[in-house]
Amino acid sequence: MSSENKEGLASEYVIDARGLGKAYHIYEKPIQRLLQGLMGRRRKLYRDFWALRGLDLRVKQGETLGIVGRNGSGKSTLLQMIAGTLTPTEGTVAVRGRVAALLELGSGFNPEFTGRENVYLNAAILGLTRAEVDARMEAILAFADIGEFVDQPVRNYSSGMVMRLAFSVMVHVDADILIIDEALSVGDAFFTQKCMRFLREFKERGTLLFVSHDGGAVTGLCDRAIWIDSGTMRKEGNAREVMEAYLEAFIAEREGRAAYDGAARPVPAKPPVRTSRRDPRQPLIDRSLLRNDLHVVDFDPSKPAFGEGGLKVADVALLDEDGRQLTTLTGGETVVLEVEASATRRVESPIVGFYLKDRLGQLLFGDNTYLTTLDERMVMEAGDRAVARFRFDMPRLQEGDYFLAVGVAAGTQHEHVIHHWMHEALAVKALGQGAPAGLIGLPMLEITLEQVK
Repeated sequence: MSSENKEGLASEYVIDARGLGKAYHIYEKPIQRLLQGLMGRRRKLYRDFWALRGLDLRVKQGETLGIVGRNGSGKSTLLQMIAGTLTPTEGTVAVRGRVAALLELGSGFNPEFTGRENVYLNAAILGLTRAEVDARMEAILAFADIGEFVDQPVRNYSSGMVMRLAFSVMVHVDADILIIDEALSVGDAFFTQKCMRFLREFKERGTLLFVSHDGGAVTGLCDRAIWIDSGTMRKEGNAREVMEAYLEAFIAEREGRAAYDGAARPVPAKPPVRTSRRDPRQPLIDRSLLRNDLHVVDFDPSKPAFGEGGLKVADVALLDEDGRQLTTLTGGETVVLEVEASATRRVESPIVGFYLKDRLGQLLFGDNTYLTTLDERMVMEAGDRAVARFRFDMPRLQEGDYFLAVGVAAGTQHEHVIHHWMHEALAVKALGQGAPAGLIGLPMLEITLEQVK
């Protein structure tokens, strides 16, 4: 049996909530609030609204927990009680370690103070001394990257700038537990990428509670998830299974039917397999509202990168089949991703690869040159250049921002040294619906529908 410390927590847990509940007093008329204060407990002029009730939750050290549910389901109430900013009506919650929470956007900020002054204020709330903030101020401002606005009143900030500053402070307080409540839905895609990279690094050393309506972000980031519905926990378990149940219930309710019960359904006979060069629907799609226009931002060699430096990514471009550089294209179009690499010293067995990522940093698809060059041992000397080309049909993308991460390494598929990795070598902005069923829509070789007896 696990031992418990003085805070009442079993040694392997950092959060332990038992029978947790929060009730709010709802008055029919404003005057009743005043009368209740005068009358005390002699008469009850309100009704109780339970935002959360009977919730049991334990979170282990180093675990990443996703929390999903509709607006008003009780998610924020739970997080505020864990963070200590809200007192439970019933039950107990014990927390071990320093907690940093990004709940309501701008909470803990004074709009009349400058950004710099709010850094001191917010960091003090999170437990840092002024000397500690002074030592970290340069790093905090560099992460936030809001420029001269740091010395302007926060009331002049956009919501994205407030999120940048608040997240940056949270990053630098050495918290044991981070609580993120829908904060990443605000702000530009580049900063969201930076935040997601930090959260993935933080997972290796701390405990994370992550609230999001983005199912892909929850399943991609979290080990476990809970689904809260109308103030009670409806499901707990593997993040993917919880998200699937949550999504199915949402769709079933929207369509006015019961959720799928898992019973077997008849499987239609498989049509014969045929091959086709292109998705036969492509001309129709391109003439309709489903057209998926993609805009490509030119390669920027100054984007953030890391690596040993023996190889460098010199240029990255998307080309059409005739070798012309593309600045716009459509989902479903055949493209060539061309990556040029240069050597600064002798490097054996170079590998060039890429990933397409969404704004949250989720890897959608990618590939590399390793298997292609397996039978040909390539050696690059200082000054040598090499060009890798990947030819594929661009998937149809949901509206939003995407990034092509590109890297050059040396070695094998499993044992290699990264020489140059660029997180955001190319930016791609998707416009229009695109009609993908999921994160991306793959061009189909053939789709058939036939009646069988």
